[in-house]
Parts: sequence; C-alpha cells; structure tokens
Amino acid sequence: MKRTAVFLLFFSLASASAGTFTLDTRSRARDAVGDWAVRQQKVLWDAKATAVIVCDMWDLHHCKNAVGRVGEMAPRMNQLLNTARAEGALIIHAPSSCMDFYRDHPARKRAQAAPSAAVQPKAIGSWCHWIDQAEESQGYPIDHSDGGEDDDPAEHAAWAKHLAELGRNPGSPWKRQVDLIEIDAGRDAISDSGIEIWNLLEARGIRNVLLVGVHTNMCVLGRPFGLRNMARNGKNVLLVRDLTDSMYNPARWPYVNHFRGTSLVVEHIEHRVCPTTTSDQLLGGEPFRFRSDTPPHVVFMIGESEYNTASTVPAFAKRQLVYRGIRCTFVHVNENDPNDFAGIGALKEADLLFLSVRRRTPPKAQLDLVRAHLAKGRPLVGIRTASHAFDREPPGKHHARWAKFDDEILGVDYRNHYGNKPPKDPATVIQATAMGAKHPILTGVTHDAFEAKSHLYKNKPVASTVSVLMAGTLPGRDEINEPVAWTNEVNGSRVFYTSLGGTGDFELPAFQRLLLNGVLWALEKPIPPADPRVLAGK
Repeated sequence: MKRTAVFLLFFSLASASAGTFTLDTRSRARDAVGDWAVRQQKVLWDAKATAVIVCDMWDLHHCKNAVGRVGEMAPRMNQLLNTARAEGALIIHAPSSCMDFYRDHPARKRAQAAPSAAVQPKAIGSWCHWIDQAEESQGYPIDHSDGGEDDDPAEHAAWAKHLAELGRNPGSPWKRQVDLIEIDAGRDAISDSGIEIWNLLEARGIRNVLLVGVHTNMCVLGRPFGLRNMARNGKNVLLVRDLTDSMYNPARWPYVNHFRGTSLVVEHIEHRVCPTTTSDQLLGGEPFRFRSDTPPHVVFMIGESEYNTASTVPAFAKRQLVYRGIRCTFVHVNENDPNDFAGIGALKEADLLFLSVRRRTPPKAQLDLVRAHLAKGRPLVGIRTASHAFDREPPGKHHARWAKFDDEILGVDYRNHYGNKPPKDPATVIQATAMGAKHPILTGVTHDAFEAKSHLYKNKPVASTVSVLMAGTLPGRDEINEPVAWTNEVNGSRVFYTSLGGTGDFELPAFQRLLLNGVLWALEKPIPPADPRVLAGK
C-alpha cells in the first residue's frame, strides 16, 4: 500500500464531527515608557483545521521539581486534549527522543505515513533559537544559563541517584510521554520531527496550532515543531499559557520565584513570538494554576498629604513588587473624608499591610481591621509618617485614635523631627549600623554614607525588640544619631519601618532597594543578591 493511501486510511479512521473553538487571546507590546500594553483579541477557529501539539511531557526528568509539576499539570492537559479531540482537532504527541518506545504504535505510524508537503519551509527540521534578530537582541527575561534546575541540591543529588538505580541516565532519563496523558490510537499522531509534523498539518489543511507542554523557555519555543517555527512559517499558533512550565532557578536573575519566571517568559512570547490563550477557553471554569503558585497579597493603606506617597508608593509597587508577581491592592483615603479608608476590608485576606498614613482617625471598624491583621501575626511595613499614622483627636465617637501605635507596633517613641529641610538646611546623612550591615534587608543597599532627601525624625527611645539597621545624623551635630530603618517583632508579626519616604527618597536606588528588601523580609520571601539589575524590573 502506498504511503499516501496509508495516510488517507488513517485520516478516515480519525475523522470526527468538527466543532469550533472560540478563544480569548493575549499579546503585548512595549509602550513609549517601556511598560506593557496588553492586547486582547477573540479568535474563532475551525476545530478540524486545528492541531494541539504536546511538547516533551516526559515520564521522567533530571529535575525532580519539574517531574512534580508535570504530574500536577498533566490531568488538566489531558482534559483539554480530550475536549479538543472530540471536537475534531488533531492531537500530536511530541515527546522528543522517545520515538523508539512508540515505534509500533498506530499513532506513530500515522505521523510517518503523512505525505510529504508540496512546500516545506526552510529549516523546519531544525531547532529555532530565535524567531528574528529583534528577539535575539532583546534576549530572554530570565537567566537560565545554568539549565534552570530549581531542585534543592541535596534533593537533586538523591534524585539523580534514584534515576541511576532505575537504570535511567540521570541527565536525560525520559523514555516516553507521561502516562497521565492518553493517546488515542485511532486518531492521534506521535512525532518529534518538525518535518513529519509539518507534513501532517499540511496534509490535513491545518492552519491553527495550540501548543502545550514543557519547557516554555526551551523546547516549547525552540523545537522544530515549537512556537517559533510555527509562527514564522505562517501558522496561527497560540501557547496555552496555563499548561506550560519553565526551567528557571530563582537563584538566578531576575531572582523571582519559579512561577513568576515562567510568567516573564510568557510575556516575552506574547511580545516577540505569538499570542497566548488559556485552557478554560475550551474547558470552562478557571485557568489551571499550580498548587504552590500562591502570590502574596499586599494591601497598601495610603492617607497623607505631605509627601505624595499616593503617587510614589504605587509607582514603586508596580515596578518592584507587581513585577515580582506580588499582588497589590491600594486603599487610598477618601478625597471627601480624610479619615475614611473605604476598601480596607481587603486587609482581611492580606499577607502584608503597607502603611503610609499621617494623623488620621478612621472609623473604629476600619482601625479594628488593622488591629486584627496584626493580632493574627501578619506582617507590616511602614514608611515615614506611619509612626504617627493614627495619632489625632477623633472627629466623633465612631472614630478611633491609636496614639501608641509607634510604641506598641513599631517599637519606638516618635517625637517629631529636627526640621532640617535641604537645600536650606544640612541633609540627613544615612549609614548602616553594625547590626544592619549583617542583616538581609541591607543586601544590595550601600553601606557607605549617603544623603537622604527627608528631614530627620526623632524616634527614641527604641524597644529592646527593635533591631536598628540604619541611622541618621546631621553634619556638625555630633550629638544627634537617630534610627531611620529598623525591624521589630510584636505578637509574632514581622515589622519593618523606615522614617525615609519623602518624595525625593524614591529617587534614591538605596531607598528603593531598602524598601523592596523590607517588604520581602516581612513576607519571609527570599531577598535577591547584591545585583544592580534587581532594580531594573518593570
């Protein structure tokens, strides 16, 4: 039987009533200031003109954590494949380097039987490292030059030993596709060849490709059947962004958690390669999320009119926290009521309270939410006027004052300031203390003296639970030495506070890094190493 006839027999066996896929897609571009401009578009695809390619969902991997994530993601992926198949889409299983395992499988023979395409794109059988010069010049948003292993070193060594005991090569232990993903012998195809897969697509008139699998920053992008080759050769290709995973080690730049590293790669793909979609577009419900992908939630309580933190704090959060995958909610004081923080109910579910408030007396119910947050042992970060956030005479019986907030929570006694306001007066000189120089919050923060823009606060005495990290002095006044950044612990709550935070301070890299580290420390998250690129995130 000729090859074309064999393929037509396979094709007829695989035929099914075709449906349509309505998909919300996302792409992005940089705007004039370098921020992402996201574009949403709905597409309507003929299911019979659509293929789903499953990239390298291997049974085993040299990275133990990667194996765990594949196992967690595979059931949802299998549901997507079953749904797409039932609507008439072609499912192509592409576990690279595993074809020998499937040599007698009907799905493998189906791929081999596809007639040669009349036109085969140049290099369709080769790895594609970059889609064009623009992508290459931009480069990856993460450093995976170490291979992306994110295992604990001891666990990784034990895992390599286990693989060897199984008779597998610890460096490349895969033999087949993970068995949590079903292969329909009567309909699907199996191939790791760009040429064979292109032949399949062309023979069936397939214009649309959904790509799922691992790893986003390596095989998903670069394989001969990957996103770059599909996109540059004219296919309508979408990455299913919730059914993928990256090889990224958070100990490498940009020092974000593993899942945020994957998100940064997805954003790169949406910018340079192709749009993306999510599995719920076919399955309903919510997009898939790994169980341990739980970004912390920070609630910002902002109410002061001295230092413009209503603008500087959100800008800082967007650049340094949202970039790192931290969820941020901003609660600004009511413009028509200087004591009302409507929306502070978000604090009930917050992991951290960030406080920039000056002499406000909220309704008692609102202040009780702040007290409840701290009573649960949840952390707080305060800047500048937070030391006297709630110290003012209440306007009525339903409002509450917390005059001892500085003593009880911050661990100091705020007693006004020295009034030195540059350029008329000497600038405050800031320097790390001996204790601070060893503290993780000062990682990447200069230990040399520098000038702050804010005038110096009086914050003495300090409680025995306080660890002073940085102190401020005034030139020519040797008797003055005030704490300006410190940690405290009260009722189990981690507290970080700095009396810096004036408008000009946000222009200082040392302050930006201090504040970022303070938030991460309070959340008990890893603090990036002393790398100047840390502050470059957007």
